[in-house]
Amino acid sequence: MHVIPAFGNHLPVKVRFGQGIASTLPDVLAELGAERVLLMVDEGIEQFNPVAAVLLGELLGAPGLTVTRFDKPPTEPTIDMVDDATRALVGSGATAVVALGGGSVIDTAKAARLCAQLDCNFRDFLAAAPTYPVPEVALVAIPTSAGTGSEVSGGSVVSDPEAGRKNGIANANLRAQVALVDPLLTHSMPPTMTANTGIDALAQAIAAVVAKVRTPIGDAIALEAVRMMTPALVAAHRDGTDTAARSAMSCGSMMAGLAMNISDCTAEHSLGQAIGGVKHVPHGLTIGLVLAETLERERTHVPELLERVADAMGEPDDGSGDGSRAVRAVRRILAELEFPVLGSLGFVDADLDELADLALADYFITMSPVPWTKDEVVGAFSSALAVGSRTA
Repeated sequence: MHVIPAFGNHLPVKVRFGQGIASTLPDVLAELGAERVLLMVDEGIEQFNPVAAVLLGELLGAPGLTVTRFDKPPTEPTIDMVDDATRALVGSGATAVVALGGGSVIDTAKAARLCAQLDCNFRDFLAAAPTYPVPEVALVAIPTSAGTGSEVSGGSVVSDPEAGRKNGIANANLRAQVALVDPLLTHSMPPTMTANTGIDALAQAIAAVVAKVRTPIGDAIALEAVRMMTPALVAAHRDGTDTAARSAMSCGSMMAGLAMNISDCTAEHSLGQAIGGVKHVPHGLTIGLVLAETLERERTHVPELLERVADAMGEPDDGSGDGSRAVRAVRRILAELEFPVLGSLGFVDADLDELADLALADYFITMSPVPWTKDEVVGAFSSALAVGSRTA
């Protein structure tokens, strides 16, 4: 036994979870006193998500609401997308924003709301000393994927394609006021997106247990999220209509987002974001490419924490006590998902030094339990590059 270190947590997002819960959106907006709404969605969402199409019909037909729609283009948020969304928000005169879509839509909404209130563009915000005022416009986040947990987090990641990097901002005042987490909205996700977003959620939950700023509350939420998602991720990937698997992934992803805010992400996100900044590929994909390799390093420093993760994953105890069970379980999930490998993006050994520098300049790697050296980062990338294929 040991004395529990002091900690403080504040997570004011109101969460409503359950199948069909998204249909309560008009009631939520009425509670917020919103009469003018900016609706931010994935471009063309009605064509690939029938549940979202019904929800949009209900919102647009709701009495007493003036709705301005903003369609976010495909791909992850960029500075230009945020600036476009900011102008749409200012022009709408909205007193509430509804972000319906994947984590990239919700991240865009957070950044746009901030810039609209500060009367600046996103590049100017990054150039100045950061300030995060209490939001004047309410945000209702409705995720259509089970991945980033952005609906309950205070973070937003925005790419700068010109500079080849991703800019992450985070503050409690970025969080949504209400999160409507409806598993039915995730059923239309194709297998590849299910794998990418799901492995990101699982990585966040694991990282929350490993990070040097972990707390008992964060551990409890994260380990339960790991327990939920370990069997559900592969099941949802194999059968997108598996109601129980989709429900577990939606709930587990949301809880991983909470755990990430209570604790933090670690090196897997820094290495992944380095890859994403260079290749501009989906965030979840980049995390899965290096997850096992970063955990292999972390287990040498905090084996006891990864033993807890392994127990939550249901991995049989082999008596080793060295955390290798957790890494083994992660590798098995990646294989069952037929997850891509780093070499498939065209990287070669000569690229690893630059990738390591980008990763070491990222915030999340500083949250690892023990500081990483450049040689260790290069080694993790090298190990990932050496993986030729994944077999179950």
